[in-house]
Amino acid sequence: MSGHSKWHSIKHKKAKEDAKKGNIFGKLSKSITIAAREGGSGDPENNFILANAIVKAKEYNMPWENIERAIKKGTGEADDERFETIMYEGYGPGGTALIVEVLTENRNRTAADIRNIFSKNGGSLGETGCVGWLFERKGIILIDKKDIKDEEAFMLDVIDFGAEDIDEDNGIYEIKTNPHDFVKVRKEIESANIPIKSAEITYVPKSTLEVSKKDAEKAMKLITILDDHDDVQNVYSNIEITDEIIQELR
Repeated sequence: MSGHSKWHSIKHKKAKEDAKKGNIFGKLSKSITIAAREGGSGDPENNFILANAIVKAKEYNMPWENIERAIKKGTGEADDERFETIMYEGYGPGGTALIVEVLTENRNRTAADIRNIFSKNGGSLGETGCVGWLFERKGIILIDKKDIKDEEAFMLDVIDFGAEDIDEDNGIYEIKTNPHDFVKVRKEIESANIPIKSAEITYVPKSTLEVSKKDAEKAMKLITILDDHDDVQNVYSNIEITDEIIQELR
């Protein structure tokens, strides 16, 4: 399975567990509010950042009334805490690189929390830019191979839609796009009545780093604890997700 497909499997499993506890909806609401505000519109047709946030919320069965309320906060139609987006960068066990995306209304509190989590779990919080160069911003769309009737035609169509690259591994197609072409490509795929397993704009490592089993376990523990923080929206890493790690986390 491609690297991002494995990350998606891990994140989706955890998000489903968080959804059962109600934890995921708070994070999704924040991301929708910020998307509506920063994208300059509460209409997903005119705001690709918001469109992406809504797709992700629907993936976890977030009620539409919650989505609508979050949009109104972002457009100023409802009271809203003033969240800001901050990207933290640092190193995890085995020299793994981490980018932590947060939405917070209290920068100082969150910075202290993130630094503490890193230091207590074998990592170190670095300066802005220390690992960012190891990643690139991309749109990633995952599609189950069994949903494709004509694979050759599908691959040609996806490139025509504007995708940069398409890869297949273990029954999953991973489509990579420029962030600005992401919504267009996703809409074209949806218009072709092809079910989408996952779609998001994310940070993709330019190359992955394989570490020892011990460091991998420590790194995944650090990532999980960071992801559990209420202000953390996403954690990105260049760790190589091996089948052994997948089995350990099941």
